[in-house]
Amino acid sequence: MWTAVDHFRQGILAWVLGDHSAETFQPLWDIVYLWKCYFYVTDGWKVYASFVKAGDHIISKTYMTRVEGENTRLRHYLPRLH
Repeated sequence: MWTAVDHFRQGILAWVLGDHSAETFQPLWDIVYLWKCYFYVTDGWKVYASFVKAGDHIISKTYMTRVEGENTRLRHYLPRLH
């Protein structure tokens, strides 16, 4: 599962389920691109380079804590649906 979050808002704003290929990421990027962000923070997965301009792309595990927090929350609550 790939998720997209806004650092200033609660929750996951968009997500896509699948492998780590460009074909899976494309639908998520189509949504995120419409937000017209000033920059995008990622963990540096190789697929991002083909979508995000180098000048708009920040690769940093430090700034990924927001996403990791949402992923932790998902792992905690989703087993309840099982």
